[in-house]
Amino acid sequence: MENIQKFAETIIANIEKVIVGKRSAVELAITGLLCQGHILIEDVPGVGKTVLAKSIAKSLGCTFSRIQFTPDMLPSDVIGVSIFNQISRLFEFRPGPILAQIVLSDEINRATPKTQAALLEAMEERQITVDGITHPLPKPFMVLATQNPIEYEGTFPLPEAQLDRFLIRLELGYPLIDDEINILDRQQFQHPVDSLAQVVSEEELKSAQEAIKSVYVAPMVKRYIVELSRATRSHPDVYLGASPRGSLALSRTCQARAAILGRDFVLPDDVKALALPTLSHRVILGPAARLRDLTPGQIVSEITAKIPAPGGDLRGSGK
Repeated sequence: MENIQKFAETIIANIEKVIVGKRSAVELAITGLLCQGHILIEDVPGVGKTVLAKSIAKSLGCTFSRIQFTPDMLPSDVIGVSIFNQISRLFEFRPGPILAQIVLSDEINRATPKTQAALLEAMEERQITVDGITHPLPKPFMVLATQNPIEYEGTFPLPEAQLDRFLIRLELGYPLIDDEINILDRQQFQHPVDSLAQVVSEEELKSAQEAIKSVYVAPMVKRYIVELSRATRSHPDVYLGASPRGSLALSRTCQARAAILGRDFVLPDDVKALALPTLSHRVILGPAARLRDLTPGQIVSEITAKIPAPGGDLRGSGK
């Protein structure tokens, strides 16, 4: 796992030339990248959501596309459209911005449900279908979607099916005072993202994405992961709990975290660290819980604290 650890450290160090003081959020983003998953970033404007997506794309040398979602946007504005060519007398496919490797879906909850649904096939099956013809998406493919938690007017809440397709939900938050001064110094003459260089290749990324699948997850840890997910479904304040896709997401992200930290096996600490970002957005609260100002994060934290973690040797035979 040393190669994956070095790979992750190289990307994180490069991104931190731009994103200051947000090590944990950057590590979560790279965890999602290694798991071939998508990330939902929910935070206030101006904290670096767009810059984070650009930094990841530049560090990998991947194609980058930004989609600004608005209420009047149509599905064809996202996935593309077939246009009739009067010279050749044939329909030609004009690809939309979704056909890039790193796609920033900015303010995704401003689009109508019909347009939001255009992303479902792309996020889950890595393909789009236009006029009955399927077009595969490039590899690697990653959607980083942002939504603003304080601007509710003119927004459409993301449906449960779409929330479930995001591997991780993270927040960047405001920087500390020293970090914000550092940001001012770095951007005095130009934005550091403009000079950011590629530090790893696509082949290295694909190799790392495959390698994390071999990280050992002990049966006791698997049971612990499933118990956490199942507990969200039976909680009295929860209307809809985490699906089996949530269990899969938690297991895979734990494998990636272990590899980033140089281990070839998953510990319960990995599960505890990733339960909140991988499960909280999959939990839909009941009306009574919302009236008491409870949050899904509080429910997941309560469940994590209540269910005992497994002990013993979790490294597997011969490790």
